Amino acid sequence: MAVDLAEIYRDYLACLNDRRWPALGEYVADDVVHNGRALGLGGYRAMLEADTHAIPDLEFVPEILLADERVVSCRLVFQCTPRHAFLGFEPTGQRVSFTEHVFYRFDDRRIGEVWSLIDRDTIRQQGFRPTGSPW
Repeated sequence: MAVDLAEIYRDYLACLNDRRWPALGEYVADDVVHNGRALGLGGYRAMLEADTHAIPDLEFVPEILLADERVVSCRLVFQCTPRHAFLGFEPTGQRVSFTEHVFYRFDDRRIGEVWSLIDRDTIRQQGFRPTGSPW
């Protein structure tokens, strides 16, 4: 029986959006690597928890989703209001829209490696300034 990684990925996004952190290990491998850094499940969870702390209304919305038998690629769209510094930007109290382009390599139905690129220029163009920036 073929594994439907698109369905597993949608379930993973629901886990993130529902903040079901204890269930994260169902979707993410214990030794997960993110952008070349071996974070492990605990580090990956801490990264996601920090993101959702900084942006309480953060919701992971797939706009484009492609999957084969080992890889999922997705363009995620975010529309949210940061409350604390995030991605190196200071919060302004304003809503921000941006995208993330991300690829996931799956091993045995769980995410083993993630390659992520967030559109920081779009964030900057909406008036967000880097943390500690005088301008």
